[in-house]
Amino acid sequence: MQNYQPTPDLLNERVILVTGAGAGIGKAAALSFARHGATVILLGRTTKKLEAVYDEIEAEGNPKPAIIPLNLENASADQYKAIADSIDSEFGRLDGLLNNAGILGQRTPIANYKPDVWQQVLQVNLTAPFLLAQSVLPLMEKSDDASIVFTSSGVGRKGRAFWGAYAVSKFGIEGLMQTLADELEGISSIRVNCINPGATRTAMREKAFPAENMENNPAPADIMSQYLYLLGPDSKVITGQSLDAQ
Repeated sequence: MQNYQPTPDLLNERVILVTGAGAGIGKAAALSFARHGATVILLGRTTKKLEAVYDEIEAEGNPKPAIIPLNLENASADQYKAIADSIDSEFGRLDGLLNNAGILGQRTPIANYKPDVWQQVLQVNLTAPFLLAQSVLPLMEKSDDASIVFTSSGVGRKGRAFWGAYAVSKFGIEGLMQTLADELEGISSIRVNCINPGATRTAMREKAFPAENMENNPAPADIMSQYLYLLGPDSKVITGQSLDAQ
């Protein structure tokens, strides 16, 4: 579906939660979903960034979004449950979840990897998406057509030197996606997939590849077709898959 062309009203009436929505791919996804009719819930660490995305969505005349500030590094299971309860109270259901937030950690050999950084990366990139998905599953069961999308990576399919906890966390995400998809297939309206954004013009990519010419990579807004496909009704029969955005 690399040449997928979404209709303007693809996500009308859908409620979609996006993590890491304050910048980069998360921001681009939130804006794109809103432009296609979704009510977007913006979750991220920095309230000021979320408010800027909120304002941009409103200025374009799209459905009014919501904001949930949360630091994934130390959020507790109770906080995720409170988020689910809040969404239930305000919207009554959840149609989509894009688990996009992530951190890079160190680019260094395993032998030199700092244990505290290892824990931090696994917490943000793997444990947080698990806790959030788990907390909103009952809400998503209220939707006739719900989609969970986890953000993967090429180094989450084949390990590469010096990618450390980041690579391991993305292998974990692929496993989490496959396990959850298999558990829900045939008994639930929820489908579960991964998307690998590929080389994209983001702050994380620049940190990982400081010598790379970022202008050679597409902007986040240019890779949204696969995200729209997975969060919209046209992918209703797709589950347990890991797709590439490029």
